[in-house]
Amino acid sequence: MVIGGGAVAERKVEGLLGGGAAVTVVSPTLTPRLTAWVREGRIAHREREYRPADLVGAQLAFVATEDGRVNELVAQDARAAGVWVNAADDPARCDFILPAVLRRGHLVVAVTTGGASPALARAIREELEAYFTEDYAVLAAIVAETRHQLGRGAHGLTAEAWRRALDADLRRLIAEGRRDEAKAHLWRRLGVTACA
Repeated sequence: MVIGGGAVAERKVEGLLGGGAAVTVVSPTLTPRLTAWVREGRIAHREREYRPADLVGAQLAFVATEDGRVNELVAQDARAAGVWVNAADDPARCDFILPAVLRRGHLVVAVTTGGASPALARAIREELEAYFTEDYAVLAAIVAETRHQLGRGAHGLTAEAWRRALDADLRRLIAEGRRDEAKAHLWRRLGVTACA
């Protein structure tokens, strides 16, 4: 359950959808992106103000409004109903906190300040986006495919062998869009004679 329909609620919903959650948003208004997700059937929407009954059946509640009174009410109601609550930018009202998350395919980077400053965690995540480009999604996919093809035990390869194989040349090939060559390079660097 997400209470609020603005930009912060949108980021919460995006993360929840990425995790496979069934999401309901309660808000009189929605961002254009949230509206699109409602139209696509990806989320449910209750077009009105929050009511305590909205928490019935919820496993988690996310409060993302600019109204401190509503945030406090939802936090109180959620605790009374046994529902864990996360109040955006209000760690005192949170039963749990969420890191700022950067996803690049199988690669997931999370940044947290332990609730001290969600804005700082988000700023750091945004800085990391420039470093962890979309090429890292390709890199993670190639490594996952290789591990799968090598099977259990990966032919006795050590962590150090993998570290050495994930070199600058591999990343350069990926950046140049030469995926097949990158995969072959990885296999050579691992000392494996042929791709499966």
